[in-house]
Amino acid sequence: MSHHGGYALLLALGLGVGYGVLAAGSARPWSRWRTASFQGGCLLLALAAVWGQDGSFVSSMRQHLLVGMLAPTALVLGAPVTLLLRTLPVTGARRLTGLLRTRAIRTLTHPLTVFALAVGPVPVLYLTPLYDRVGGDTTAHSLIHLHFLLAGYLFAWILAGPDPAPGRPEVPVRLLVLGAAVATHAVVSQALYAGVGALSVPTADRQAGATIMYYGGDLAELVLVAALIADWRPARTTPVARRLRARGQ
Repeated sequence: MSHHGGYALLLALGLGVGYGVLAAGSARPWSRWRTASFQGGCLLLALAAVWGQDGSFVSSMRQHLLVGMLAPTALVLGAPVTLLLRTLPVTGARRLTGLLRTRAIRTLTHPLTVFALAVGPVPVLYLTPLYDRVGGDTTAHSLIHLHFLLAGYLFAWILAGPDPAPGRPEVPVRLLVLGAAVATHAVVSQALYAGVGALSVPTADRQAGATIMYYGGDLAELVLVAALIADWRPARTTPVARRLRARGQ
């Protein structure tokens, strides 16, 4: 295993242990389902670290699916921010809440920003010469995967995360952004399968990788849709409020 794979394993282990310590120290009982989800995300990260050691395009696509889509969603559904807010002292919790409300965080977590960060690089990486230029540079691959992990986490957090998020848009807007992501992944995977772009890998590997992106991406995005809809609580209005709204009052 490369030392970069070792770093990924250490990251997965550190996240899992840290979350477990916080859950054990929570003053109120913490959800076992949330814990299982977060630890499952850590397991997916560890699996990605050991799954791509042969350097093939198929292995790289599996890593992309795990690191950029499935693991971030599982981590987000573990609600780590809520858990952290429960276990921090009052002063620390207030500081974290204040940080989440800053303009910088609001800009970073805007739906267009997270879409650009999480989905925008996909066609750039796979339909331009970038993937070939990166080649066997394991450091570059590790940085790319780190980017997809962080961007994927932001994407899942804003669209369907149970944790508080600054300026989270209404559900129809989030569904629209998610639909755009689904469409982008579908177009890129079909283009890869058809041989569009500058990727110079064997045809069988390219088509296998495209298949993983197409069906694996659908799976990850369906999980996000389910989480989003499960947490949807449409605003209810009384008959009186509806009559006043109809009169323009």
